[in-house]
Amino acid sequence: MQPFYAGWLSLLPPIIAIVLALLTKEVIASLMIGILSGTLLYSIGMGLNPLAGTIGTAFELMVKKADLYIVIFCCLLGALVAVISQAGGSRAYGRWATSKIRSRRAAMLSTSLLGILIFIDDYFNCLTVGTVMKPVTDKYKVSRAKLAYIIDATAAPVCIIAPVSSWAAAVGSNLHATGHFVSDFAAFIATIPYNLYAILTLVMVITVCLTNLDFGPMAEREAKAAGGDLGAVAAPGEADRKESKKGTVADMLLPIGFLIFFSVVGMLYNGGYWGADPKFRHSFGAAFGNCTAASALTWGCFGALCVSALLFLPRRLMTFQDFMKGITEGIKSMVPACVILLLAWTISGVCRDLLQTAEFVKNSLGSSLPGGLLPAIIFVVAAFLSFSTGTAWGTFGILIPIAVPIAEAVAPNLLVVSLSAILAGSVFGDHCSPISDTTILSSTGAGCQHIEHVSTQLPYALLVAACCVVGYLVAGFTNANLWLTLGASLLMLFAAIAILHRRSRTKQVPVSAGGQP
Repeated sequence: MQPFYAGWLSLLPPIIAIVLALLTKEVIASLMIGILSGTLLYSIGMGLNPLAGTIGTAFELMVKKADLYIVIFCCLLGALVAVISQAGGSRAYGRWATSKIRSRRAAMLSTSLLGILIFIDDYFNCLTVGTVMKPVTDKYKVSRAKLAYIIDATAAPVCIIAPVSSWAAAVGSNLHATGHFVSDFAAFIATIPYNLYAILTLVMVITVCLTNLDFGPMAEREAKAAGGDLGAVAAPGEADRKESKKGTVADMLLPIGFLIFFSVVGMLYNGGYWGADPKFRHSFGAAFGNCTAASALTWGCFGALCVSALLFLPRRLMTFQDFMKGITEGIKSMVPACVILLLAWTISGVCRDLLQTAEFVKNSLGSSLPGGLLPAIIFVVAAFLSFSTGTAWGTFGILIPIAVPIAEAVAPNLLVVSLSAILAGSVFGDHCSPISDTTILSSTGAGCQHIEHVSTQLPYALLVAACCVVGYLVAGFTNANLWLTLGASLLMLFAAIAILHRRSRTKQVPVSAGGQP
């Protein structure tokens, strides 16, 4: 399919999808309408039949943009979660964890810590943390919306500042393509201290967990949770699932542990750690930077399922028929998430591949920007683009080749800060856009209604983004002074949290004794 330059119209499909999703609460229908609006623009622009061209292009692009490794990984992980639950592992872990975690605050902090520790890949993070921590947060009446926010806030924001992660590899490949850096890895490391959105989001989530400072829709959702309404959404078949009473904590931890182990080994293997190329052979950093995370995660999940069979079946925690039934039910539970993911990838492809959003952004940025404003402007553009398309990787893939020459021409001293602003803005959209795959998987992992997750966490994300704009303005006019940049943004964040919490406190219901902080 030949691309068609649609100018500002290239932003209409994601805007239509996002607005409809927020108004109707129907994500799948909204995404489909957004896709069809984009392919209609493409068909008219290319002189195709308005009906056949619109529908045919939509489904042809859907087939091309599907990442089957991620779809298979999600299905296998759903199957793994189901068989662990059937074996009684989740129930046993919940009993153990609730005996060790004695407060609501500790439950939320433990969830945050686990999210930070699983820094290799955001997909893996979203689904694993939710599976492990739901029994604990449920006991202390933490709403599923709050759980989804904690998961989401410790997924992409952690991966983008972790030197060994699938995200670091993606950024490195885009930096390498510019040809401007002696060491792509060193350039990525240099961006970490200035990645304000990632840093401030982690500070935000830890602050919220420690102080219970909630505001906006999240405060209302937490008030309902204190009264017993957690806002949980059961996966298909979950209510009818039979659980063994003989399961142990090991039946939960061993499969998850092997999932992590096999996934890491898979990343090293397809990254060339044991290969012939001397650039990657026996080098952890280089191999991780060269790996294909999606396939490695799929291998890891399949290996963990095999371990689960060897662990559960000989001990008669379930029959072979029940094990296979659990796999089927687990795959069924992931179908809605997979459909939304497929549609999200498609609408992103409509913008990038068909309507040339990248060219529109490039033309809009121009090369006559004021030097001191450059980081803040780049952050806003990246944030808007990533929110509209739902993809961080696509956003920094679009903007890095554009922004590097602009920064070198306008403000060479702000090149690193400008790169950080691209990565930070890209993570904003990945974190909170309704059509972001990470947002979708976070709500799935937490068992939370997707639109409720979006609406409750969006004020938090927007607050952090506003503080980032201030930070990047300070960086632009202080010659990238790190301490002034971080200090100004953190000061604004803490002040805003306190003010917003005070305004919403009158609407909150006090947390009950059963879920004391």
